[in-house]
Amino acid sequence: MPVTSGQTAFDHAERGQSGGGTASREQGRAEAGLGARLFETRAHSLALAKPLSAEDMTVQASDDASPTKWHLAHVTWFFENFVLAPHLDGYRIFDNDFNYCFNSYYEALGPRHPRPKRGLLTRPSAARVLEYRAHVDDALHRLVDKDVARQGEIARLIEIGINHEQQHQELLLTDILALFAANPLRPAYQARAPRQDKLTPLQPLGWVDFAGGILPVGHSSDGYCWDNELPSHDALIRPFKLADRLVTNSEWFSFIEDGGYVTPSLWLADGWATVNRESWEGPLYWEKADGGWSQMSLQGLQPIEPAEPVAHISYYEADAFARWAGKRLPTEFEWEAVAHAYSETQSRDISVFRPSAATSADAPGSPKQLFGDVWQWTASAYLAYPGYRPPEGAIGEYNGKFMVGQHVLRGSSCATPAGHSRPTYRNFFYPHQRWQFLGLRLAAEID
Repeated sequence: MPVTSGQTAFDHAERGQSGGGTASREQGRAEAGLGARLFETRAHSLALAKPLSAEDMTVQASDDASPTKWHLAHVTWFFENFVLAPHLDGYRIFDNDFNYCFNSYYEALGPRHPRPKRGLLTRPSAARVLEYRAHVDDALHRLVDKDVARQGEIARLIEIGINHEQQHQELLLTDILALFAANPLRPAYQARAPRQDKLTPLQPLGWVDFAGGILPVGHSSDGYCWDNELPSHDALIRPFKLADRLVTNSEWFSFIEDGGYVTPSLWLADGWATVNRESWEGPLYWEKADGGWSQMSLQGLQPIEPAEPVAHISYYEADAFARWAGKRLPTEFEWEAVAHAYSETQSRDISVFRPSAATSADAPGSPKQLFGDVWQWTASAYLAYPGYRPPEGAIGEYNGKFMVGQHVLRGSSCATPAGHSRPTYRNFFYPHQRWQFLGLRLAAEID
């Protein structure tokens, strides 16, 4: 059964709710549109946390994950420090100690509580964090009422704050999964969607040829983007082909059964060292028992669905699988070129936080599952684009300083909020990490 909040503070703490990027350059943005999206985003964070108890919101599963309470407070701290304190006359800081507790990595804004020890923050309480959100939301309402649409810098910062909070909504879900997977009771965050009478049949793997060329990559429209998507520039892309769907659990079973995790020739040196150090035998959250494999999910411990996309794999695993399959991972520019060229028609229930199997009705003749199931590892290191400059000030610490030692992922996952994906979006993680919804799609040269 899914967890229930019962006596948590959410039932009486939603006061003020209405149910370093580059902001949009559209001159006609209406105040109501920006304000509505702001408070819809703020309300959605509380809705995601509502099934949780105060105890659920306090614990930290790993150094990579953060407690729900910390996520709720940090995104609020962002609005307080970057939007309200500099731009709303008479704004009162809610609690001066919160800067230390809920700053993430902004060196310019002072010292902060160590990331691996966020789970030790039993104080402030969850109720106090919700009071903090209500205080900041009241102030945001006052700021929006001051006709913020005509104040370009404030509107830009609010837009960044909205997108920043959406990122943490995805993190909140994946961090809860990490927490519940470590709980011996294997609790479910949400009830499982009604199953079909039969499992979705595995779709045969097809390929989409792409001619390549000298093509523009990076963000160039008037819509929102992060600074790491800029500047738009030309890239040489040689002819290639891309798999028309994601790699499935069934195919990953074949990789395991063929000795994928015990064959050193398939692995990068760092990957092979990680496999042996961590004793990996399958993707994260896969559990092997006498009755076969199961998978911990946000719907609890469930049998593995063969046709669903494999998830929670590292870059090392994705690279090893591609080598085992006789293929490779796409570069981030190859993936982006295909995403621009094809309009995906697949629809899925965005309230179910689990990757979905591809079906014959999904984008016939085009790549399936580009967005909304798992982030897709690419072969590209996370580096600055030619001519990139981080924004000035503390907001410039958001992306640029992490451009070393990580790999780019493209697309979006089943935990990504609606509207928070685009062909140019560059997600990035270290090659050993796999607690997010991370999967892969194969690429190859054209024969």
